Amino acid sequence: MLEISAISVSEIAIKTARGKLNLREEDVLTGLADLNIRVLPYAAAHAWRLFELPVQHADPFDRQIIAQALAEEIAVVTPDDKFKLYKGLKVIW
Repeated sequence: MLEISAISVSEIAIKTARGKLNLREEDVLTGLADLNIRVLPYAAAHAWRLFELPVQHADPFDRQIIAQALAEEIAVVTPDDKFKLYKGLKVIW
């Protein structure tokens, strides 16, 4: 099953509000449903992993996604090479 972090959904909403993306909530919901993508909730267990992360990436959204992926032992799909700096993180792209 494909998953997207709730953090990524938050980032999409914020970028939309700032005019960096032209999406409506309904578009995002429809896209996720059409692609059968589950939204992975962000939990305290994910946030605790932030204490262990070295500061190799300044973006707080990305750091939360990295912590969540490490806690869940799942891969991250991204073209961002900074993700590859984190030991144990599986990166696809």
